[in-house]
Amino acid sequence: MAGGWSRDGAVQEQIDASISDELARLKARKSPVGESLTHCAECDEPIPEKRRVAIRGVKLCIDCQQERDGAYRARGGINRRGSKDSQLK
Repeated sequence: MAGGWSRDGAVQEQIDASISDELARLKARKSPVGESLTHCAECDEPIPEKRRVAIRGVKLCIDCQQERDGAYRARGGINRRGSKDSQLK
């Protein structure tokens, strides 16, 4: 694929590097460990048995987990292209 002034394969290298960075970030996430709780650590609602079996070490009910997952977390990105458009955002 032609990339203007870039060398052949540079665009694919950028894509591969972005994918590798995201996979490394996902692997670094902490997963629950230990015994699953029978009641939510935040709201004290019962955690369904199927959830406790499916996710080892679960500490939150579905509603509290969804609320926590939906919370905005800023993460730094790398501007690989260096275009003016991406720098203005």
